[in-house]
Amino acid sequence: MNSWLQKQWATFTMWHLLLLPLSWIFFVAIHLRKWLYRIAWIKSARLSVPVIVVGNISVGGTGKTPMVIWLAEQLKIAGYTPGIISRGYGGASQGVQAVFANSNPQLVGDEPVLIAKRTDCPVYVGANRLLAGSALLKANPLCNVIISDDGLQHYALYRDIEIALVDSLRQFGNRCLLPAGPLRENVSRLQSVDAVVVCGDDEKLDLATTAGIATFSMQLKGEMLISLADNKASKCASDFTDKNLVAIAGIGNPQRFFSQLTALGLQFEPIAFPDHYVFSVEDFAKFSGKTILMTEKDAVKCQKFLAADAWFLPVTATLSNTSNAELVTPILQKLRS
Repeated sequence: MNSWLQKQWATFTMWHLLLLPLSWIFFVAIHLRKWLYRIAWIKSARLSVPVIVVGNISVGGTGKTPMVIWLAEQLKIAGYTPGIISRGYGGASQGVQAVFANSNPQLVGDEPVLIAKRTDCPVYVGANRLLAGSALLKANPLCNVIISDDGLQHYALYRDIEIALVDSLRQFGNRCLLPAGPLRENVSRLQSVDAVVVCGDDEKLDLATTAGIATFSMQLKGEMLISLADNKASKCASDFTDKNLVAIAGIGNPQRFFSQLTALGLQFEPIAFPDHYVFSVEDFAKFSGKTILMTEKDAVKCQKFLAADAWFLPVTATLSNTSNAELVTPILQKLRS
């Protein structure tokens, strides 16, 4: 179903005769909701510390998780003590829950576990991000800024800074709202954020959509593959050129991972799974005798049952057309004000 929708969202088909009326209903619903917040009929609540939302206006992978990790590290370098909240999508836990590097991703979600593992920051998940943020601050009173992983449309939580991510290849699809297109909000929503970060080649982005908004280009870079067996042993891509490789990806944009492996000079059989897919031992039975490559997000779900000749590629966000300071400095200035 997910693959079918992705194809519909890239263009217009006969199916849109059915999908567009549903999008119009969605349009009315989201604008009514935003209007109720604007007139304070429904109020946004503040946390006791500033909140930075890292989100997007479209469905699918845009690089939010690497951006959250990057931002947390930059804030720590600047002397802040950040905490991170997330919806915990894909997790089965109810209510608010703390997340650690060894937490069960089936309970709290794969992305929060990865973030906790990479940042060493307090991480809490919950459908209600206000409650998640309050619980985090109560348990970690030294935290002085909250990063919300996703939540651009979660208006119940007041935010001081908004950063929107855009994938350079897929961008906004056919520019229709759900379910006829991939958009959660109209493209004009980007005019109200503090910064737009384009994951990939920003030269392909229609600049009219971000006119007047600070726009940055982000690349996801990774070179060394890490063994699932001990989470330590590493090899470079050239060590795998004579292997029978299978690359799996259960992320929002699997093609990005496959392209990264291709750029490293690897040849492999690509297999895409739905985003947040819950892997099992049976999924890998047919790959016996082959070397398995996967994303770090998928690795946190497979660590406990898949070790033999399985490797993951950690990636790090880098700003390719600017210095870190050009994005971080205005964020810090706004936090201090």
